[in-house]
Amino acid sequence: GYRVRALVRYSSSNHWGWLEPSLQDSGLDVRIGDVRDLDTCLSALEGAETVFHLAALIGIPYSYRAPLSYLRTNVEGTYNVLQAARVHGVANVVVTSTSEVYGTAEYVPMDERHPLNAQSPYAASKIAADQLALSFHRSFGLPVRVARPFNVYGPRQSARAVIPTVITQILDGRRELKLGNLTPTRDLTYVRDTVEGFLAVSECAALAGQVTHIGGNTEISVGDLVSTIARIMGVEVTVVSEEERQRRPGSEVERLVCDNRRLLTSTSWRPRHDLHAGLRATIDWFANHRTLYTPTRYSV
Repeated sequence: GYRVRALVRYSSSNHWGWLEPSLQDSGLDVRIGDVRDLDTCLSALEGAETVFHLAALIGIPYSYRAPLSYLRTNVEGTYNVLQAARVHGVANVVVTSTSEVYGTAEYVPMDERHPLNAQSPYAASKIAADQLALSFHRSFGLPVRVARPFNVYGPRQSARAVIPTVITQILDGRRELKLGNLTPTRDLTYVRDTVEGFLAVSECAALAGQVTHIGGNTEISVGDLVSTIARIMGVEVTVVSEEERQRRPGSEVERLVCDNRRLLTSTSWRPRHDLHAGLRATIDWFANHRTLYTPTRYSV
């Protein structure tokens, strides 16, 4: 029911990324550009009523190697979106945050008042972007909402993430999986629930100028997650922990558990996928798109 305009990063092949196979592509107004360019954002946001700002560099290990690129995309890119929205008088701006801004939990479940503690350049860039967005609300009255998802997973997820890593290695016939640290815990949220959370945040006037968590208030370790995926796929696996797949000392976020009460009490949103259902849908998707991923190669 929405008229949707999408901004995708320019490429010489004029490729639309994951929008290419979208069932909705015939109804999309696709613009090519770069969030790091203010003119691009001014053009893309003209006439928009609601903006979902999703553009970001998100790989944590890569942020060790190229931190400045994260500042330019995540911080300066967010400025460009906010400034363009301000110029055009956009009525609703939803900025995407991340649970990584908290670092390892100081208490659980983690509500929106939890202290911020960047344990990677990626997390630092996202803290800066969030604070910039909230400052535009306080300083200029821009109607900004910050949506903070916890550990989204599902179809099309980046190959660097643990769930695609496990699934694609098993689909490749491996029973000895190469992974990093198995002890950290995460609050995993299926992508459809996350999208519905974004919509709920965008439609709730009371959440303007606030940070709102999107998560399930659940917790599972990476090791138990591997066992769960293997059990769903009907195989037995062992794990080899590789040093190159582990985060640097002091950078590993050991525990994340979402307190989602603000979203639950402010909107009608409820998560509709438990972990088993979400993983089953994710496994089925990856099984049908095996040629898009390369499980034999690891890059940050």
